[in-house]
Amino acid sequence: MRLVVLTGAGISAESGVPTFRDAGGLWEGHRVEDVATPEAFELDPATVQRFYDARRRSVASVAPNPAHHALARLEAELGDELLVVTQNIDDLHERAGSRRVLHMHGELGLARCTACGDRSPAPGDLLDEPACTACGERMLRPDVVWFGEVPYGLDEIDAALAGCAHFAAIGTSGAVYPAAGFVLTAAALGARTTELNLAESEITPFFDETRLGPASVLVPEWVDELLSSR
Repeated sequence: MRLVVLTGAGISAESGVPTFRDAGGLWEGHRVEDVATPEAFELDPATVQRFYDARRRSVASVAPNPAHHALARLEAELGDELLVVTQNIDDLHERAGSRRVLHMHGELGLARCTACGDRSPAPGDLLDEPACTACGERMLRPDVVWFGEVPYGLDEIDAALAGCAHFAAIGTSGAVYPAAGFVLTAAALGARTTELNLAESEITPFFDETRLGPASVLVPEWVDELLSSR
C-alpha cells in the first residue's frame, strides 16, 4: 500500500489551533492582505512579524490530539509507504511522532533569511530582528508560504500522488489550490480516495468515500481499519 494523506486546519483545530477560515478563526481582526502576502511584509514588516510571533507562541501552548497520534501510529506500521502532506504550519504532526511530513505551506517554527535563503529554526521572536545564523544579516521572515508564493515540495507531492494506491484528505476546506486538486490527480491515476472531515467541503463530490465527524474520532477509527486489513 502506498498512502498519501493530506491534512488541513481541521485536524489541528481540535487541539485548540484556530483555523484560518472559520468565522472566529485566525484571520479575525486581520485582512489576509495585511499579514499573509509578500506585499504586506514589504509594506509593514513589524505587523507581520508580530502576528506570526504570536501564532508561534500560541501553537507551542497546545498539544497533538488523537488524530495526530493515529497518523503517527500508522507511519510506525507503514514506514515509507506513507507520506503526510500538510497545509498546516504547526508542528503537531511531528510532536505526535510523525517523521514523513511535508509542510507545503512552510512551518511556523522556522525562519527564512531574505538575504541568503537559509531556512533554520526561528531564534525567538522575529520582531526583534535576530541575526541569520548562516550569513549574519538581520533579514529573517517567517518560513511560511504566503498567498502568491509557490508552495514547497510540489514535485515530491506530484510523484507521491502518481505512485499512491490510496489518497485521503483530513480536515481540509477544499478551498485552497493546488492542494484542493490533489484528489482529482490521485483519482485520475487510479487511487482510491477518502475524505475525513467535520462537514462536507468544496471537493466532497470528488471522493469515493466521505466520513463526517471530528478528526479525533474519525482518524483513529480509520487507521484501525487500515491496519486490520493489511
